[in-house]
Amino acid sequence: MLVVEDDPQLLAMLTRLLAEEGYDVDEAADGQRGLHLGLTRSYDVLLLDRGLPAVDGLDLLARLRGRGVVTPILILSALATPADRVAGLDAGAEDYLAKPFDIDELLARLRALRRRHLDTARTLPVPGGRLDLDTRLVTRDGIAPVRLSERECAVLALLATHPGHVFSRSRLLSLVFDDAENEAVVDTYIHYLRRKLGRKIVDTVRGRGYQLGLVT
Repeated sequence: MLVVEDDPQLLAMLTRLLAEEGYDVDEAADGQRGLHLGLTRSYDVLLLDRGLPAVDGLDLLARLRGRGVVTPILILSALATPADRVAGLDAGAEDYLAKPFDIDELLARLRALRRRHLDTARTLPVPGGRLDLDTRLVTRDGIAPVRLSERECAVLALLATHPGHVFSRSRLLSLVFDDAENEAVVDTYIHYLRRKLGRKIVDTVRGRGYQLGLVT
């Protein structure tokens, strides 16, 4: 879980509370840090304040959604009028809870969001079809399913979890190939994916790295 909250006491309390509930928590004290983590790491749920320094909470939410991040987001804010809630939900949040809040209600809402996320998170949209993370099969209409190796699946899943985000070769190496040192292994597995699934499965962004191909 990612918690983005600029009040240090509340952030510490939420982190402690969520850790006691079994969550692995990343913290961000401003919107810029929250944006970086939200775009480069995968979470089951995001807990987001609205009044953040650097990048406002609704702006952060819009940027995440604009970059293809579909992780469920609960806004936790002192802005609690019906208009505030509507603005948050219209910006892309799945839930909105006003401060001060009841801890049991917060935890129940987070559990509900996480359950819904996990029910759908085992398959990911990819160009022309879907990737099943349990079977490592890519299924496409009118074409026999294609099974990927464990590493091929890991590369494609990372790209599919962050559509629109460009991963450098060094970043892919550190996230997927932690036992390798040569960035050439990244190019090799991109080649394997393209050979199995077609060149449009992964786009090369010249001078920057790789991103998921266009999902239609």
